[in-house]
Amino acid sequence: MKVFIPILLAACSFSAMAAGTPNPLSVHVLNQQTGLPSKGVVVELEKQQGNGWTRLAQAVTNDDGRIGALYPAGKDMDAGVYKVTFKTGDYFSAIKQETFFPEVSVIFNVSTTNQKLHIPLLLSQYGYSTYRGS
Repeated sequence: MKVFIPILLAACSFSAMAAGTPNPLSVHVLNQQTGLPSKGVVVELEKQQGNGWTRLAQAVTNDDGRIGALYPAGKDMDAGVYKVTFKTGDYFSAIKQETFFPEVSVIFNVSTTNQKLHIPLLLSQYGYSTYRGS
């Protein structure tokens, strides 16, 4: 039995190292009208640099309306002002519905490097809400 314990511990350690630091930013989009996740929403991430914005990443929500790792892998999310833009017009067009908001931008402040942030978006054709999730 003692022979298997070091092997098991080594396997657990390797697994934890392979996983690395979890991605600091995730998003989730739910369609308030249907009560279902919003699949296929393009989401862009930018960081404020002076008076402008620098694009860092783009991804598309999965079947559950989520992007679990929006921040670029292997990079630290430093303190600063960031913007997540949900391309809601394209999403509603794809499901053959009109919308008042062609995109929804959420600007937020990161105060601690790699703090875990989750930005949910509750979406309808003519309104939306968001908050800082965990």
